Amino acid sequence: MNYLNISLELSHNKEVFRSLLHGVEKEQYLWRPSPEKWCLLEVVCHLYDEECEDFRARVQHVLLTPEDPMPPIDPQGWVVSRKYMEKDFDNELHGFLVERGRSVNFLTGLIAPMWYNTHIHPQLGSVTASMFLSNWLAHDYLHIRQINELKYLYFQQKTEEPLTYAGSW
Repeated sequence: MNYLNISLELSHNKEVFRSLLHGVEKEQYLWRPSPEKWCLLEVVCHLYDEECEDFRARVQHVLLTPEDPMPPIDPQGWVVSRKYMEKDFDNELHGFLVERGRSVNFLTGLIAPMWYNTHIHPQLGSVTASMFLSNWLAHDYLHIRQINELKYLYFQQKTEEPLTYAGSW
């Protein structure tokens, strides 16, 4: 899949995220299936931070300055250090969607990008801009699956109807 196709998929996923998350009530976005699992608020905050500080920043870094060290990130630690549970769900969702638009504009505005520029990462070894771009899209799919699962499990807990007729999760 070339980078324009991936950019288009990232753009489509912006609308998928909007559709899945717009109008979710507070009780649902704070609900978690177990204490160690993320709730929808944490997922949205994570997506927002990752959009700005991980995927777009790393693609840009490897395209433009592959020999420079990358700024560190801490996606798991940010949940606590950035106080995700104190954030406003709608503001975080809006911020993420705005940043996704900026990301798509960045990607579609590239002229002759060097997708195989290589950065030597201290933990990952040799990584390319193309690798970060592909993983950006994969990250979307993982979180779309996670959001659907959280919504399904929440619904399953709240309904009084058996859901076996729908099929197995």
